[in-house]
Amino acid sequence: MEIEIENISKSFGDVQALDSVSFDVKAGELFGLIGPDGGGKTTLFRILTTLMLPDSGHAVVAGHPLTDYHAIRRSVGYMPGRFSLYPDLSVEENLNFFASIFGTTVEENYELIRDIYVQIEPFAKRRSGALSGGMKQKLALCCALVHKPAVLFLDEPTTGVDPVSRKEFWAMLDRLRQDGMAILVSTAYMDEASLCDRVALIQQGKILTADTTENITATFGQPLFAIRTRNVYGVTLDIQTYPFTQSIYPFGEYLHYTDKREKADPNELQRFLRDKGHTDIELSVIKPTIEDAFMALAEKEL
Repeated sequence: MEIEIENISKSFGDVQALDSVSFDVKAGELFGLIGPDGGGKTTLFRILTTLMLPDSGHAVVAGHPLTDYHAIRRSVGYMPGRFSLYPDLSVEENLNFFASIFGTTVEENYELIRDIYVQIEPFAKRRSGALSGGMKQKLALCCALVHKPAVLFLDEPTTGVDPVSRKEFWAMLDRLRQDGMAILVSTAYMDEASLCDRVALIQQGKILTADTTENITATFGQPLFAIRTRNVYGVTLDIQTYPFTQSIYPFGEYLHYTDKREKADPNELQRFLRDKGHTDIELSVIKPTIEDAFMALAEKEL
């Protein structure tokens, strides 16, 4: 295992940021830490990259315990959530600077970053602060990789990035994974979970579950309906009075309704809504997504 985490806890005053967090990441695995803002993702990344000490628990990163911070810092690449490069330095100056910190050169490890760097090379002389959001993320990834780390930490790397750049970024991560690198990436975007080999769902500092997205969604186990209506607010209020309602949440242009029973008849629910005066209902049985599974697990935890 390139990353082994066992019962890591961290609090800030009365706030429990991490609560007995445990999971592992293998070499050549793209592992996602999925959860909302404030869930504890950044705190865990700072601990694993030796920028912060845990209150309790143990972790091994790239074969080194957290106490061996010199070895860990030489072995990992870290891309924090905020753009952390020097905005007044050019693209190539930032890259050369980070390479020199680790006693290497861009040329020595160019093959590792080539596929990414060729996309920003036309802007090599431009100040990094003047780059677009997607270009900044690509430069930050190059700087995190330039010393050929064994483990790569990416803290919400696609936040605020346009959809095309997001897709390109994940394609880059897949190539790195195929080359054997262990990658731990955090995100608040549930749709990115399916791009990971395994994920851990985190809420308020607790790991709700850790597995493949297929196995997580397979545990949902309750009837799930998608409801489309012009009167979203009214339908939501009325369906909360339905005696078999487990949950009702907005998902884009639909409402996702979960029934308490093991089996449920969609026609029965449609009749209930019709009796409440809702005549424009489109209702269908659907398979749960990772977001549905997360909401169910979070609700159960609460």
